[in-house]
Amino acid sequence: MYFNSKINSLSTVKRLSGFGKGLLLFSLFSFIFVFSVFSQNTSESQPNIVFFFVDDMGWTDTSVPFYTEITELNKRYTTPNMERLANEGMKFTQAYAYAVCSPSRVSLLTGVNAARHRVTNWTLRKDQSPDDDIPVVKSPDWNLNGLSPDRSVPRTFYSPTLPAELKKLGYKTIHVGKAHFGSMGTPGENPLNLGFDVNIGGHAAGGPGSYWGTKDFSAAWRTNGEHVWDVPGLEAYHGQDIYLTEALTLEAKKALTEAVEEERPFYLYMSHYAIHAPWERDDRFYQKYADQGLTEREATYASMIEAMDKSLGDLMNHLEELGVSDNTIVVFMSDNGVHKEVPQNLPLRGYKLSPYEGGIRVPLIVKWPEVVMPNSQNEDYVFIDDIFPTFLEMAGQVEIQEKYEIEGESFVTSLIEGEKGNQERSILWHYPNTYYNPPYSILRKGNYKLIYHHADQKLELFNIANDISETRDLSKVQKLKTIEMALLMTGLLQQREAQMPINKETGLPVPYPSAVID
Repeated sequence: MYFNSKINSLSTVKRLSGFGKGLLLFSLFSFIFVFSVFSQNTSESQPNIVFFFVDDMGWTDTSVPFYTEITELNKRYTTPNMERLANEGMKFTQAYAYAVCSPSRVSLLTGVNAARHRVTNWTLRKDQSPDDDIPVVKSPDWNLNGLSPDRSVPRTFYSPTLPAELKKLGYKTIHVGKAHFGSMGTPGENPLNLGFDVNIGGHAAGGPGSYWGTKDFSAAWRTNGEHVWDVPGLEAYHGQDIYLTEALTLEAKKALTEAVEEERPFYLYMSHYAIHAPWERDDRFYQKYADQGLTEREATYASMIEAMDKSLGDLMNHLEELGVSDNTIVVFMSDNGVHKEVPQNLPLRGYKLSPYEGGIRVPLIVKWPEVVMPNSQNEDYVFIDDIFPTFLEMAGQVEIQEKYEIEGESFVTSLIEGEKGNQERSILWHYPNTYYNPPYSILRKGNYKLIYHHADQKLELFNIANDISETRDLSKVQKLKTIEMALLMTGLLQQREAQMPINKETGLPVPYPSAVID
């Protein structure tokens, strides 16, 4: 435990509740900066929060090792600012997201599990599904229009959002970069409708048209004039020799400066399009990787990683220049695993959209000055559903589980006290869709992970602690454990009213995993 006044104040507040106890704490601890009921409206008492969110970045696509040993991929990449953040904060080695963009983004904004919010695949065009036509099964009527602030919009999910709740606590909420919350032509495509005060670059599309300012960040030059993927709000950089990651960083720095000048606590959602396709080189970093003998694709990808890392460092430096670094929490995370077109992902099996660790295990680092032990490591399970309650607790919200209907759990206690041994926690993934990968559900509990493949109604069981590469299916060897996990998965799917894919021949939903136990 990292002892200091901020931690002692936080730990005390977590044991107390109610107006009278809050008032007592305020009297006893006038210096408390986060959790007093009466300090929620002053920037001096609340921490600023920067959520640095990266797209399609693999678990080992960094010089920061999250595995028990340094991998060859760790040696390939140059990410000094991720190293800096890890040295100043806590590294989580078992952090998870969903295997594709929109489910992760809706869950982090709401704290709700994808099985329940039903935005289970990526979204783009209104009322249109990107799912593929595959044998045996088809996707259910999932919420293909994404998240919405309006309950009346068909096939959307409505819920309180993290930025809207932070605004109630006095925060200026800033969105920079990729949104991908709602489909085109729906209110959810605009972050301003979801609680953000500022939106720079966010719209319905999940990837940029181009990373190059010389191409106006547009794909029109290679898509016969289609502008769906054009990054909005960056017209000032059109025609310039500037990389998208750099342009977004410059805009984020301006927004941070304005928030500090307004003397308001801020929440910056720095949501980079990188490292999502199209894979376009950043010439500031490309050549050194090409000179190492990497292929053009590998060197391009590595240059995009380093550009992202430079952005992280630039923002951290800017926080110091503004004099707010000591009161700013910085959280780094990726939204899913690396794309299959980037061919290395060892030691993990699988890629983005797959049910294996390579699709869902992601880097996570948290810096919280004077609260989190610097250069520390945590093996507790953390899920992207947990971001919503964690950030609200950081900002001073109390009784979160009582107030919101969510599956996410705050990991503030893990940040303060180190590992809490939450290995018995159940984490559920649900992908009843057919884009790029057949549908599946996943349950992680303890060291075990169960995968239910919907199309062929088969189960796989892995002991992740002993087999992180998922090479040994134990479902036929440890039958009792398989049955136990299948029953638990079934209960969670039913509890969250999860949609199952439809069997094309019968027209009926695929059965829950408990029905296929032999």
